[in-house]
Amino acid sequence: MKKDYSIRPMTEADYDDVFALWETITGFGIRSIDDSREGVARFLNRNPGLSVVAVSDGRIVGSILCGHDGRRGCLYHVCVEESCRQMGIGQSMVETCVKALAQEGINKVNLIAFRRNAVGNMFWGKLEWIYRDDLNYYDLALNKDNYTVFIN
Repeated sequence: MKKDYSIRPMTEADYDDVFALWETITGFGIRSIDDSREGVARFLNRNPGLSVVAVSDGRIVGSILCGHDGRRGCLYHVCVEESCRQMGIGQSMVETCVKALAQEGINKVNLIAFRRNAVGNMFWGKLEWIYRDDLNYYDLALNKDNYTVFIN
């Protein structure tokens, strides 16, 4: 299959197109503050050059927010437009992010996939990421105004 897309670093200027893509992904959770223009800009500035977008025919068709805390990397909002799936775009974006994290000296990467996200969970299984059932994930909301809206 011919590769008809490119992967490049995400910039603040990509926000509107990336957000529009997020709104098309069934089961996707968008946070009111963290995923706002300001929240994404803060994340991109904190993790320069690590987040990526996939571009096909001049349109953003995939994206990943990628960052680290100096010890562990994390992938957020990994998504590919439904009509562009099964073309290797998601895998290429993940490989790009993982390589960038390794160059930063990061030795482990994690992510969260909602249980109800069957498409996403199949994707991670195919990439041979390890499903962890030996730990509990805890969350503390410091700002109650930062709520999640799920895309149906």
